[in-house]
Amino acid sequence: MSKYMLIMRGTDESNAALMDGFEELAASTYQYIEALVKAGVFVEAAGLDDAGQGVVVDFSGETPVVTDGPYGETKELFGGYFLLDVASKQEAVEWAKRIPAVTGSKIEVRRVVGDDEMPQGIERAVEERAGSESAGRS
Repeated sequence: MSKYMLIMRGTDESNAALMDGFEELAASTYQYIEALVKAGVFVEAAGLDDAGQGVVVDFSGETPVVTDGPYGETKELFGGYFLLDVASKQEAVEWAKRIPAVTGSKIEVRRVVGDDEMPQGIERAVEERAGSESAGRS
């Protein structure tokens, strides 16, 4: 089994359509989540707050620059996700095709990299760094 993230992406137009039919879409989404749970593939799902409430931390220069949302030239915004534990990419795609979505939205399907695929020693390095940072704060 592998974890796949089904990333919900929308435009200003599809997000407006979503809000217009929110109650109906919410009910459909609840039924979709029930089907995921019943199939034993549901891990997690969440939606994101309005992009205008977020910030962007830009690392293009020497120091990070923080800019308040909304995000200037972005045509599509990441609006939420479903995290599934399925047998294959094709199974993830089949579940993505069943998501209650409004016209104009898109679902991006991405595999979550497993712990065994991380460079060797990275977990130890992260733990050591976290330990040394928390020791410095005491």
